[in-house]
Amino acid sequence: MAPSSDKTGRDLLDFYLEAGVDALVGEAPADRFATAEPPAPPARSPQPAAQPSNLEIKGRASPPAAPPALDGAAMAAREAARNAKTLDELRTILDKFDGCGLKASATQLVFADGNPRARVMFVGEAPGRDEDIEGLPFVGRSGKLLDRMLAAIGLDRTSVYIANVVPWRPPGNRTPTPQETQICLPFILRQIELVDPDVVVCMGNPSAQTLLGIKEGITKTRGRWFSFNTGKREIRAMPTFHPAFLLRSPLQKRFAWRDFLAIKKALGET
Repeated sequence: MAPSSDKTGRDLLDFYLEAGVDALVGEAPADRFATAEPPAPPARSPQPAAQPSNLEIKGRASPPAAPPALDGAAMAAREAARNAKTLDELRTILDKFDGCGLKASATQLVFADGNPRARVMFVGEAPGRDEDIEGLPFVGRSGKLLDRMLAAIGLDRTSVYIANVVPWRPPGNRTPTPQETQICLPFILRQIELVDPDVVVCMGNPSAQTLLGIKEGITKTRGRWFSFNTGKREIRAMPTFHPAFLLRSPLQKRFAWRDFLAIKKALGET
């Protein structure tokens, strides 16, 4: 029996929301590959323009160098993060920080959730649509899956701390650029230092590569223990699959389960 048009429409909308499509930009589809009409030729040949001087040519070929915006923003982020003595101060500093362009397009700052005195800290890449609306990391479908994974090893949001490398949602749920990630990096490093957990869990490949400096993909690094310097001491860190990936690839849940069992064992040993 063929599915009803209503159900098909709902399934399509659910797919769009999961993919980050949350805004209508036009009533009719636009063919972006259509060849544009060539411009009409001028009615008569224009008079030859005066030849620019060598000085003018040189000025056009070599415009003044733009200021190093990335370096300046990254330096400002490092200085601002260093000044935070508590997590509350760090949140206030992030609220006022304007060095990352993502802040302008996001609804609000997504700082953290959970227990700031937790022994285990989970770090994702960046907020999505649901997180941007609620102001909390890992909510929506991926957040519910994470809650079930935590419950399976006897944990919940009162016994863990959850954050993201980038605290503002990128437009359309796109991947943060390397520049945006580098600007935000000092803040998450300071956040980890202030929480000072016994274990850091990197949720997904971008988080693992950013925090642990590894180049291999998540399928090769998940479940392996790495050393992470919190700024105060060396602790254990493990990459694992992001819940959003597990929703798309449910067969990989068995590997994530092994990772969570290893995390539970590590917490029992420390």
